[in-house]
Amino acid sequence: MKAAIFYEPYKDLTIEEVIIDKPRGREVLVRTAASGVCHSDLHLVDQTMDINLDALKNSPMGAFMKPPLALGHEGAGIVEAVGPDVTYVKPGDHVITCPSVFCRSCEQCLTGHPNRCQNPPRRSAGEPPRLRFKDGTPVNQFADLGTFAEQMLVH
Repeated sequence: MKAAIFYEPYKDLTIEEVIIDKPRGREVLVRTAASGVCHSDLHLVDQTMDINLDALKNSPMGAFMKPPLALGHEGAGIVEAVGPDVTYVKPGDHVITCPSVFCRSCEQCLTGHPNRCQNPPRRSAGEPPRLRFKDGTPVNQFADLGTFAEQMLVH
């Protein structure tokens, strides 16, 4: 599929072919129908949000902010496939995406604060990345979404 990839500040995004994995666990594959362009995306490109990309390498946020990065976090589309543990949506459903990823089992989630989740569900180091280039290089998804692409593989 094609995705708009961010590599570095002050540079145009490039449209590139990427490979998207199949959904696992509670992941959902969505065909992108629409995506908003938020100032968060623009701030990353023009560095007006003062994001230190080097500091993100060892940060929990680094997983969804480190280039190469498929930008976009305001998306809508149609479910194409679901992982084996998905019970809420099915292929053909129209959905909107949400950048709030939470585990539903840590103390913060169980006390009504999923925005402070201590264990957001992401693929482990031993699993293949959701997105990758043909040479195997992982492509990160901004806010775990990456809506500037033809498809999204989301939790």
